[in-house]
Amino acid sequence: MRIAMVSEHASPLAALGGVDAGGQNVYVARLSEELARRGHDVTVYTRRDCGELPDRVALPGGAVVEHVPAGPPEPVPKDALFPYMHAFGAYLAEVWGRERPDAVHAHFWMSGLAARTGARPHDIPVVQTFHALGTVKRRHQGHEDTSPPERVGIERQIGRGCARVLATCTDEVLELADLGVPPRRVSVVPCGVDVGHFRPGVPHAGTPARRERHRLLACGRLVRRKGYDQAIRALTRIPDTELVLAGGPPPEQLGAEPEARRLLDLADRAGVAHRVRLLGAVDPARMPALIGSADAVLCTPSYEPFGIVPLEAMACGVPVVATDVGGHRDSVADQVTGRLVPAADPEATAEAVRELLADDGLRRRMGAAGRERALARYTWQRVADGVEEVYQRVTARDEIPSEVA
Repeated sequence: MRIAMVSEHASPLAALGGVDAGGQNVYVARLSEELARRGHDVTVYTRRDCGELPDRVALPGGAVVEHVPAGPPEPVPKDALFPYMHAFGAYLAEVWGRERPDAVHAHFWMSGLAARTGARPHDIPVVQTFHALGTVKRRHQGHEDTSPPERVGIERQIGRGCARVLATCTDEVLELADLGVPPRRVSVVPCGVDVGHFRPGVPHAGTPARRERHRLLACGRLVRRKGYDQAIRALTRIPDTELVLAGGPPPEQLGAEPEARRLLDLADRAGVAHRVRLLGAVDPARMPALIGSADAVLCTPSYEPFGIVPLEAMACGVPVVATDVGGHRDSVADQVTGRLVPAADPEATAEAVRELLADDGLRRRMGAAGRERALARYTWQRVADGVEEVYQRVTARDEIPSEVA
């Protein structure tokens, strides 16, 4: 098939760890790579955010990234991109008029808006993955939510009008139902992890040296909703343990990063600054070794549409302590591959961690079970199987019952 991926702000070429570069970038890159490996013709359309970028860039796996002129050719926060989606969609309509894709897969709500504009004149089926829903963001962030006010209404229209919604976890099906999208119009296919890259036993050379204490690791974008403050507060109840935070800008720029300063100030006031290390951006090639150097990985956001970090930890054979929210409920098997704890409850987090750190055998068993679960359910090959089936059926205009891949 000829497949068009639309990912307006999350380019597969972007460096991970920035405020707007995270799991969606990984998802689009790895899924495109796997589909291209199977012989599909895959083009990823993303917004041009630099005037010097070439029009088209070939990815190593055979897919192509095409930079769309929509708005200024410079970085723009994703929540400020909404005014440029009409131009993005008009570009797609023109391009697809010359060479029609068989299916369009839109990532994030603004991509869905642009994809609908581009696909409608040519009767192309659109599959929508939201990655995050505005209703959930508004519920948890309240007045701090910087999304355009039109977001929720547009998500409702997209969900009801596209050929299929592809949700990444079962929790999202319920949220979509509240938006008026019937479960029968939704297929659940999770995110994935590169189990060849993220694996146990990667040498630890180049990772931060361990002191004579346990190590906890938290990683991802350096934004408030990731809940690193809960990890720091939990650390006050976990003796002889260090907390390493990986993500955000390059190390030399951490001093100018507001969230980094907030977390370091919190650690200082809590009396654990000497046991908290912020690494900043870490080379993706080093992440398996860094994860493998930890006794446990903490994933403590207040909400999480899916969450790729728990999968990376599980693939590396490291137990996970994660908040009982969103996609964590699907990926982390409580008491088997790690522990699920209430959000915003540092004491529960600390209790779960202390239990793990006190029992080497328990950590090994949970780590092995996590690796087995990642291999069985979360490889990119398994993810592509589910996505490919949805593409095939929407292009055949079949009715697709709700299913879990």
